[in-house]
Amino acid sequence: MAWTKYQLFLAGMMLTTGSINTLSAKWADLFSANGCHGDPEHTFSHPFVQAVGMFLGEFSCLAVFYILLFHDRRSPEPRMNPGQKFNPLLFFPPAMCDMTATSIMYVALNMTSASSFQMLRGAVIIFTGLLSVAFLGRRLAPSQWIGIFITILGLVVVGLADFVSGHRDDSHKLSDVITGDLLIIMAQIIVSVQMVLEEKFVYKHDVHPLRAVGTEGLFGFVVLSLLLIPMYFIHTGNFSDNPRQVLEDALDAFCQIGHKPLILLALLGNTVSIAFFNFAGISVTKEISATTRMVLDSLRTLVIWVVSLALGWEQFHGLQVLGFLVLLTGTALYNGLHRPVLARIPWCATRMNLEEDSSDAERERLLNNGRVQASEDT
Repeated sequence: MAWTKYQLFLAGMMLTTGSINTLSAKWADLFSANGCHGDPEHTFSHPFVQAVGMFLGEFSCLAVFYILLFHDRRSPEPRMNPGQKFNPLLFFPPAMCDMTATSIMYVALNMTSASSFQMLRGAVIIFTGLLSVAFLGRRLAPSQWIGIFITILGLVVVGLADFVSGHRDDSHKLSDVITGDLLIIMAQIIVSVQMVLEEKFVYKHDVHPLRAVGTEGLFGFVVLSLLLIPMYFIHTGNFSDNPRQVLEDALDAFCQIGHKPLILLALLGNTVSIAFFNFAGISVTKEISATTRMVLDSLRTLVIWVVSLALGWEQFHGLQVLGFLVLLTGTALYNGLHRPVLARIPWCATRMNLEEDSSDAERERLLNNGRVQASEDT
């Protein structure tokens, strides 16, 4: 069945904005500018300020939701289901998980390459699968267990590629690369907790996906913005790259933006892209399929890698190719992308029909949250 122009537009928007989201965040990390009070030129290392911008993008999804709802109610035949009323505090625990994981990942992005950052986020399917079995009583299909083990193998290969590149490249120290990779894996554990919380407490309330994303974005934006105040006074020594060596110096970030406005463009790219990415992802799931969304998300990793190589942000390493292919295989198996091929084999088709119901339902609910965390979020 051929795609309509609108479906092609949505797929292109998801692929483009998803790629811009990671690339713009990495672009901001590569800038250097003077700080406040005559501080010498230094790199823009403000992961928590970047995370605030990301939550502002998610928060904007709430405005999009109400605009669409207002437009729908003015039409002769309203079709939009706004969902039932709910207590917004239901979203506070998953929002705090999102805030913590996103902040950790932006710290890690300063330490490693954009392509490795995106590939390692695929670890989320390992922890989501295990936590779903432990706390939601879900049974995984054999293909999903195989996908988890293959994903673990892919993570090892990507980590080994980063270890080798850490000895050859001058852009990142080996200790920073290893620390960054470990932080990304740690963040995926928190993301998995977030997804299980949403599955257990949120989805049963029939909340519109845009409203869910926007509400979590609101909590994350407000809480993290307030936390920037104590972070300004928490000294962390050499762990921080800002002149005052504090956990986060938001004033230094604004001064650097004032001295080099291009940094603001990178931050706006991150904020705007996450909003459009969430909207496009939800629309792709609705208009085409969850499987298509997963395929596009895997392509996003490839686009980020190719663009990073073209811009000279990183060097080509053959092990990374192998790692990407192994991770892609694991993600495909976990998300059932192998089924259309095996469905053509009669005895395989019969066996798959017995396995697939619960895993498909879980994947649809997780995807409707407006993030693509299993790569492939925030």
